[in-house]
Amino acid sequence: MTKAKKEKTTGEEEEESTGTERTYQQLITNLNPIAQPLASRKVTKKIYKCIKKASKLKQIRRGVKEVQKFINKGEKGIVVLAGDTLPIDVYCHVPVMCEERNLPYAYIPSKVDLGTSAGSKRPTCVIMIKPHEEYQEAYNECLEEVASLPLPV
Repeated sequence: MTKAKKEKTTGEEEEESTGTERTYQQLITNLNPIAQPLASRKVTKKIYKCIKKASKLKQIRRGVKEVQKFINKGEKGIVVLAGDTLPIDVYCHVPVMCEERNLPYAYIPSKVDLGTSAGSKRPTCVIMIKPHEEYQEAYNECLEEVASLPLPV
């Protein structure tokens, strides 16, 4: 049984290392209709790097319940949502909450990649990145990029 798991993980690593442009385009085909504003491939990579740095310092909030709780408490940060989450009802209220509290948010194509960048083996549909001085430069760069994305009407 353990051999099958090891073979599975090596196969996943091979898939990730091949053509990122093509896989990004494939991921876009699975998006929800509400996934706006969608981060570009370049911005998505920056967000993943920032999430990795933040997760090492325990500066992320992961999951709908936890992110929702800390948005209501008034915590600041960047909210990142996965665009391929079904059903939409699970997290469709989060962008509205972000807009009410002037929090920047963006959709990325894959919940699996979002969970992986946070250091989890499980897919995650919502993550909040909190600011911290250790990765302030990467955070500010992501904040500018996400804030410049056009909000849906």
